[in-house]
Amino acid sequence: MADSRAALDVQTPTHRPDLIPLLDALIDDFHPFAIEQIDATKQRVYFFSARDRDNANQAIVDAYESLGVTVSLIDVPYDNWAERTQEGLCAIQISEIVVAPPWDIPDNQNDSTLIIIQPSMGFGTGHHASTRVCLRALQTLSLTNRTVLDIGTGSGVLAIAAAKLGSPAVIGIDSDLDALDTAQGNVTLNEVSHLVRLGHYDIRKTDKLDSASVVLANISAALFCEHTEAILQTVKTPGSLVVGGFTESEESRVSQTL
Repeated sequence: MADSRAALDVQTPTHRPDLIPLLDALIDDFHPFAIEQIDATKQRVYFFSARDRDNANQAIVDAYESLGVTVSLIDVPYDNWAERTQEGLCAIQISEIVVAPPWDIPDNQNDSTLIIIQPSMGFGTGHHASTRVCLRALQTLSLTNRTVLDIGTGSGVLAIAAAKLGSPAVIGIDSDLDALDTAQGNVTLNEVSHLVRLGHYDIRKTDKLDSASVVLANISAALFCEHTEAILQTVKTPGSLVVGGFTESEESRVSQTL
């Protein structure tokens, strides 16, 4: 049997572009590893398992079918789909930051901060809504002389952003060794190895993490709520905590833990 991957085709009404970031945030909860932009209103989302795909489908139907969003379950035969979805990624601007793959670095960046991210299976490129929200929040903070801890660093995009925005010392941690390999490659690519240190830690098993003036936690709502106390203990006083990775429906649950 030919190799295939579980996917969803998600179509957003042309008159409701405001739904796109909300859909992105919802889909993030179900472990997608690649998104192929078909056109301005349609995207194909690839999942690690059919179960995640099916659960995402039901969540989209429940929340957005009445608003005109349509979704189709598909199984995509392997035909270099991973390479194709990655090659389809282009540079995006989030406030004063530009996140770009190596093949789409803008010629004219003006005064923007450039972050180059090599797309990788399952780790953030800056295109997901939760990453964009965290990047916007990070830019509202002064990072001069402030250390940063990035919990669940993934591709390293937030850690790299913190270093380029002025932090003299950034620690990025993740429980996934593949993520750390990806992050290290991106840290080197962005020439911030002297500012960013990566570590293999799992907040579910580690009693004490390094503390920092600014803590980033772009992780699932369930993980954050389960380990809120441990995460809060990493924030120095005075300090700042930037939390992402949860949907609008989970906001009250997360807020109640703080």
